Amino acid sequence: MHLIVGLGNPGREYKYTRHNIGFLVVDALSKKLSAQFKRKQDYFWVKTTVKDNPVIIAKPRKFVNLSGEALKKMVSDFGTGTNEILIVHDDADLSLGVLKIKKGGSSAGHRGVESIIQKFGSSDFPRMRIGIGRDQKDLKDYVLSEFSVSEKKIIEDTIDISINAIFAFVDEGIDKAMLNFNRRIKEQ
Repeated sequence: MHLIVGLGNPGREYKYTRHNIGFLVVDALSKKLSAQFKRKQDYFWVKTTVKDNPVIIAKPRKFVNLSGEALKKMVSDFGTGTNEILIVHDDADLSLGVLKIKKGGSSAGHRGVESIIQKFGSSDFPRMRIGIGRDQKDLKDYVLSEFSVSEKKIIEDTIDISINAIFAFVDEGIDKAMLNFNRRIKEQ
């Protein structure tokens, strides 16, 4: 069974911030699948299907930097292997709207991903990096800021494409998803 986990910070004040792009993607995914999240102590989750494949969609109830704790609990609760997990998270090193799926590797400075690597003792888990861009602000302030009006259209398109990439990951595997979706979203 696949486990699709969006990273983000809990709380209304963070809902539409750049750091919460993972939450925005899994929220849109669950809405598309008409699936309602349930609440557990460490995470929100819903079991559904993607093209007849059982899938759990989840969001940690901990701050991004503590994502590893919640994910460890999810894997224990659901018995999912790390190769069946897809972590969806923001990436300030990618331009706005860039979508990159990878099989593993370093955290590239993302503290949520670093938390997961530390808790699992391995960096070998699939992830979807979504570009949020970067400006001259302090990175902490930047990732906690909301998207501008002009950026929101790009992000909406990116979320739609991310959902299709998740469908491909679940139904056809990571290699096919990488082949078809590792590209820049074209601005319109």
